[in-house]
Amino acid sequence: MAIEVLDADVTSLAVDAIANAANTRLLHGGGVAGAISRAGGPQVQRESSALAPIGLGEAVATAGGSMPCRWVIHAATMELDGVTSASVIRQATASTLRVAEKLGARSLALVAFGTGVGGFPLAEAARIEVEEVRRHLGAGSALERVVFTVHGDAAREAFEGALAR
Repeated sequence: MAIEVLDADVTSLAVDAIANAANTRLLHGGGVAGAISRAGGPQVQRESSALAPIGLGEAVATAGGSMPCRWVIHAATMELDGVTSASVIRQATASTLRVAEKLGARSLALVAFGTGVGGFPLAEAARIEVEEVRRHLGAGSALERVVFTVHGDAAREAFEGALAR
């Protein structure tokens, strides 16, 4: 089992599934969600719209569209134009991992939930996500690789620091 931190564009990763920090309406306009929707093409938003709305902390999957991943797991980390919380990030991470298992994914790329539009502190989000990944993997998992996909030194350091603890 490999857990790693990678400063990269999540839409370009050749993994089975990527996570999307979504809103409950699954409208993918800005931030990571917008980048995923643009890279995946109209199929991603079309499938998302058919599944919406979802509750805070819940996750659903769509096809990856034009991206190299097979699936996008959309985890609701906030209401549209809202903020998020530690408990929602924890629930969204756990839900994403459960959906990945259900899909049969062997590799998963996670993003820093709630740290963009949601305004949540990066170091705390990293700690929560790392804890949930370790808890999930410790309970037995078919996942062989989990990649925390970040942008910039601050995010990389936050996730590397959380993994080192």
